[in-house]
Amino acid sequence: MDRINPLVVLDVVGLTPRLLAHMPRLRAACADGFTARLDPVVPAVTCSVQATFLTGQTPAGHGIVGNGWYFRDLGEVLLWRQHHALIEGERVWDAIRKARPGYTVANICWWYAMGADVDWTITPRPIYRADGRKEPDCYTIPAELHDELPEFPLFTYWGPGAGLPSSKWIADAAVHVMKTRDPDLTLVYVPHLDYDLQRFGPADPRSAQAAAALDEVLGPLLDAAAARGATLVALSEYGITEVSRPVHVNRALRAAGLLHVHTQDGMEYLDPWTSRAFAVADHQIAHVYVRDPADLAAVAKICAELPGVGQVLDESGKAEQGLDHARSGELVLLAEPDAWFTYYYWLDDKRAPDFATHVEIHRKPGYDPAELFFDPAAPGAAKARAAKALVRKKLGMRYRMNVIGLDAGAQAVRGSHGLLPPTPDDAPLLLCSDPGPAVDRIAATDVKALLLRLAGSTP
Repeated sequence: MDRINPLVVLDVVGLTPRLLAHMPRLRAACADGFTARLDPVVPAVTCSVQATFLTGQTPAGHGIVGNGWYFRDLGEVLLWRQHHALIEGERVWDAIRKARPGYTVANICWWYAMGADVDWTITPRPIYRADGRKEPDCYTIPAELHDELPEFPLFTYWGPGAGLPSSKWIADAAVHVMKTRDPDLTLVYVPHLDYDLQRFGPADPRSAQAAAALDEVLGPLLDAAAARGATLVALSEYGITEVSRPVHVNRALRAAGLLHVHTQDGMEYLDPWTSRAFAVADHQIAHVYVRDPADLAAVAKICAELPGVGQVLDESGKAEQGLDHARSGELVLLAEPDAWFTYYYWLDDKRAPDFATHVEIHRKPGYDPAELFFDPAAPGAAKARAAKALVRKKLGMRYRMNVIGLDAGAQAVRGSHGLLPPTPDDAPLLLCSDPGPAVDRIAATDVKALLLRLAGSTP
């Protein structure tokens, strides 16, 4: 069978018509093709939508009900897991390989990278030293690919320093893999637009500047794809919308006596083992886990009456939204358009766990966009603590990077996502350099079929 043109899929997180207007290089790369509005699934968050792109299923089918959930069999809330086996359903490359055996795939920083049946993998993977230090690094398959790449700029990938260098590193790594390995399908995750849009909101001039800067960084990657004669697909998982209200679901459940904590060294930790109800917050959705069915009505009433909660989904509501999977909470909350959910459960900041003021995406029982800011209540003092911690780190000493604000950090957030977009300007997009399968609008569940067609695996 003759080889078809390679396919490059760029996941440009947060890309919308509002931002595409500032990205001439990306527009030009698909000028002869088409641009379509993309309708995401609920929740419109990274892990869920990426799994939908790869499988063509809603979360009810592939099981990725958010960026994390309560693992009932472990009794733990875990976010940002990496094992590819968590995704259920046939992957797009498996479907392609049925028609084209030997079809090769490179995954450059798409989620659930560990253990995926692809030929080349690159994904961030910090070194966690025995003394508590966290240092930048990445994971690659094959292992020798690691030493062909410069050090991954971890602290520009997430946290107060999140910015363009991480996306540039990812784009450069993709160019390297395309030039040295020549994959048939190259998946590239480009996170830069996520940062300033959450910090400042999509209408802020700094968000437009971020789009223009990213467009420049994408230039060499777009050129490399064109030089190979590759078909280019650029898409977005979600559009970020303006928000101004953090909603503290867990505090409301605790005040009602439903959420329990345990205490160590004066700090309070969520106790999922004994809590009758608690929420795993994830941007504008929250899974609420209710231990006793007899409490469901009371928990639903508390949540429905909480300002900023737009909908409370029960079993029928979850089925309607494609969220009726065993990993989902007994209830699922959708925020009002200008609101988002915090994971906060403590009632006194002095009792907050120490990880609350750190960038700790794997320890917090929910998503925390306050990690994008130096504490807004005292940013100068937070930066001074960061500088002192860096000195201690360089000296090989233990250190604390306690720079994240609590309620002040939550109040500073101006952009969020998770719901279906309220306006076309803030809706995600799909661009394609091939005009053949042109449509004006495409569902996230249809992206897999589009990629199969572009790969020559369907008529």
